[in-house]
Amino acid sequence: MSVEAITLGCRLNFAESETLKAGAPDGTIIVNSCAVTAEAVRQTRQAIRRTRREQPQARIVATGCAVQLEPEAFRAMPEVDEVLLKDFDRPLVAAGFRQRVRSFVAVQTGCDHRCTFCTIWQARGPSRSLPFAAIRDAATREIEGGAAEIVLTGVDITSYDDGLGPLVEKLLAALPDLKRLRLSSLDSIEIDETLFSLIAGEPRLMPHFHLSLQAGDDLILKRMKRRHSRAHSVTLVERIKAARPDATIGADLIAGFPTESEDAALNSLRLLEDCDIVAAHVFPFSPRPNTPAARMPQLERETIKARAARLREAAAKRRSGWLDGLIGTTQPVLIENKEKGHTDAFAPVFIAGSKRGDTGPVFITGRTADSLVGVFA
Repeated sequence: MSVEAITLGCRLNFAESETLKAGAPDGTIIVNSCAVTAEAVRQTRQAIRRTRREQPQARIVATGCAVQLEPEAFRAMPEVDEVLLKDFDRPLVAAGFRQRVRSFVAVQTGCDHRCTFCTIWQARGPSRSLPFAAIRDAATREIEGGAAEIVLTGVDITSYDDGLGPLVEKLLAALPDLKRLRLSSLDSIEIDETLFSLIAGEPRLMPHFHLSLQAGDDLILKRMKRRHSRAHSVTLVERIKAARPDATIGADLIAGFPTESEDAALNSLRLLEDCDIVAAHVFPFSPRPNTPAARMPQLERETIKARAARLREAAAKRRSGWLDGLIGTTQPVLIENKEKGHTDAFAPVFIAGSKRGDTGPVFITGRTADSLVGVFA
């Protein structure tokens, strides 16, 4: 019986799961948990119980952020054989294939900020950057193993010690065989000038940028203890688009934060258009234990759900319009799984008869509900 991993949450978790699998004995199933929302914790418990039902002989190891925060609760689950707490004081370079062609390489872990809704800093501790040599060597191993695209990931990669831009610049210079480099979620307030220069002039840096915006209302941003304003978000996107006209924008947004008025919610809704967001990750607010936001006046759950649904509907409409606009164009594409891949700007594409690792210009002939359809040009 081989080692398996069930991973919830962020790209960093997926990278860390591969590292954990490498050192686990046969017959182990690692459940790598997420604590970003109450729903993520519920899904972790559900995954553990389902795994025990389906594979009663497996050795189930629970780990990850939810486990870090509530180790005794997971030890009390009869389905769990072992609780593995991570030593984030000695972080490893977590690198491994998630989809084989695209590989995730961690550059840091932890966070120095104390957003009022978040528990991740409690689970992972302060920000700690991995040394450049270790990152370079991990990326080299992935490329030698067949990765055509590397994604730099972490909890707050823009807090990298010497700046994310200088790290990217050094990595691209050191790895001439690395043709495609992506960045995971970016804290907009920390984007440095070197990174802006790379956005403008480095074709190997893929032109999709996912921003941790969270809200589009200044009062709510202040109560979240975010360090940017609404105007900063809009100006940042305008600057990215001016530097790289083919750039696309994704964003994390929270609906129904405590004290959020209807006007504040509409400000977040309007941010979709003002920041030209085509890939929105919308989270209905859920209070997390031991956070300031959990002690603020809460909205009714039905109000939160309705605002999240409205935000998702508007985001889906914008995304659909973006995909429609790509029909009839030619886009560079990498196929990551059989017949499925993404453009450089991260639009999903289906190409009949293609295989993993295929790359090149693709003529977009149409689309399905959630993907473009094309043929290699």
